[in-house]
Amino acid sequence: MKLFAVYLKLSLLGLAVSLALPAVAQPSLAGQTAATQTAQLNQDIKQCRRSASYDIFLSGIHTGTMERVENWQGKTAVVTSSSKASILGIGTQYEQRAELSWSAKTEEWLTDNFHQQVTGFRARDMRVSFSNNGRDTEVDIDGDIERYHSNSIALRDVDTLAIQMRHFLLQGRTQFALVRQASDAIEPYQLYVKQQKKANIEPWGELTLIPVEQTGEEKVTYYFSPELDYQLVKARYHGIILQGLIELNSYSSSCD
Repeated sequence: MKLFAVYLKLSLLGLAVSLALPAVAQPSLAGQTAATQTAQLNQDIKQCRRSASYDIFLSGIHTGTMERVENWQGKTAVVTSSSKASILGIGTQYEQRAELSWSAKTEEWLTDNFHQQVTGFRARDMRVSFSNNGRDTEVDIDGDIERYHSNSIALRDVDTLAIQMRHFLLQGRTQFALVRQASDAIEPYQLYVKQQKKANIEPWGELTLIPVEQTGEEKVTYYFSPELDYQLVKARYHGIILQGLIELNSYSSSCD
């Protein structure tokens, strides 16, 4: 049943990173200098937040909601996402926390680690750590550990995949390949950017949408909007029997 993977792949957000200075009754000059430098560094590292909410549909029927938050500090982020839906009459809840960072070596966004918890349909507790510039992973599902390797393309979680897709769009790329670390395999995808179109999306009205078609294990069409900072506006899962759809219903950002 691949519908469940639709909103798992499109869940997003949350970061909590802070720098704390130790309290000293009578700091030395060196201590004051170090504190000043740390405070300045904290100011120089830009922090911002993006939040999005989505509705989940199955063959035209509203089945749940999803919340996604990206909290950024410089070139690192903690992304938290959660969703509640009814899949085949079974109440399902999904939560994930992913840490990601920018790789200066390979010039791409990479997943550092993520923790995913699912209750109800396909319940599991999954922890994944990444190494070797995203080429190697260790996957722990309910205590069972497996290791995976990708020869040329970095493995990523679903949230970092969405962020890397946005990065490619900002670069003007028209096609690209990505690989997702699934629960029991690695899934390669080829993605193609299609011609822009206009659509009325409530509550924003008419927006420009950039369709990105995904081929591979799962066929999905993603729609990103330049007017909304190239964020994901909707995604459509092309199943043989059932059709899945996620649509943005609210979005806010303090990022440039």
